[in-house]
Amino acid sequence: MRIEEIDKNFVPASIGELQLHYLEVGAGPLMPGGLAWYEQDKQFCRLPQAALSSLSEGVQGLAWHTAGAQLRFKSDCLHLALQVELRGPSNMPHMPASGQSGFDLYLGSGRDKQYVKTAIPPYGADKFEQLLFSQSQAEMQEFTLNFPLYNGVKQLRLGFSPGAELCAPSPHAVKKPVLFYGSSITQGGCASRPGNAYPQLLAQQLDFQCLNLGFSGNAKGEPRMAELIAGLDLAALVLDYDHNAPTPEHLEQTHYPFYSLIRARQPQLPIIMMSMPDVDLKLEAANVRRYIIEQSYKKAVAEGDKNVYMIDGFKLFGKSYRDACTVDGVHPNDLGFQRMAECLQPCLARVLRVEA
Repeated sequence: MRIEEIDKNFVPASIGELQLHYLEVGAGPLMPGGLAWYEQDKQFCRLPQAALSSLSEGVQGLAWHTAGAQLRFKSDCLHLALQVELRGPSNMPHMPASGQSGFDLYLGSGRDKQYVKTAIPPYGADKFEQLLFSQSQAEMQEFTLNFPLYNGVKQLRLGFSPGAELCAPSPHAVKKPVLFYGSSITQGGCASRPGNAYPQLLAQQLDFQCLNLGFSGNAKGEPRMAELIAGLDLAALVLDYDHNAPTPEHLEQTHYPFYSLIRARQPQLPIIMMSMPDVDLKLEAANVRRYIIEQSYKKAVAEGDKNVYMIDGFKLFGKSYRDACTVDGVHPNDLGFQRMAECLQPCLARVLRVEA
């Protein structure tokens, strides 16, 4: 379908000498993925609007960060531009604006995707426009655009060259989404761009839709969050929140109950329990937390659960140059995230029944 047929009230504009037709994301085939409740609420929010008031203030605010959100479509456009209004300017001292507030673009389908460009807001700006892609001859290609990890999106429009065809993307190899629940690390702090956070790396490598419910400092294993997760139709769940448990006692009191609430609702859902990766500067505390998670895992297995797995966080950063895997001793950089994805991939591929 040509873009002029999708929205007859499209907005004509230009970047330099390039004439473009802008479409709101959410129109026609421009439907974002990675937001489990988007079809219901039509909001760039990671949680349902009706449930926000039942969660902590921290989670309510972070739910508007678009970690894991992704736009996929096919087009033969000669030019593609982005016009966005964010919820605020970039302001994190230990994470680049390209990861906090940027959009990174890939071309290709399935596992065969190639990085093209990152749209990065100017310093201090919460609104910007940028040309993302150009080609000399019209050729139908599949586009994947990852949303910001630590910022929210108020409005997003894409500009296409006039007369461009636009259609739905190829289906994922894994039919149902994989959900990641956890801390700031799960949310993507501090990847240099959205596609380099470990959940998004795995989503690309194994070709599934990622639902990222990482809440920086605020993933505390609340029963209400478990209820929301249990209500979704998922291919797998990665449970990775021990970093945000205020104390080992809190982790012990919440970890198994969080798992068991979801398991009661979804008896066959593959659940992967992970302990935190950044252990080198706090070995004793990390050992205590790993032991608690291991006890949850062993109890589940002893009760007959054949679809629960555990990833030892001590192994996530590998063996060599471990101190090069974070920006601050805690939050992974791109190297750290790549190693996390490599460690988790064989287990996740097995439970999803796809080739690693």
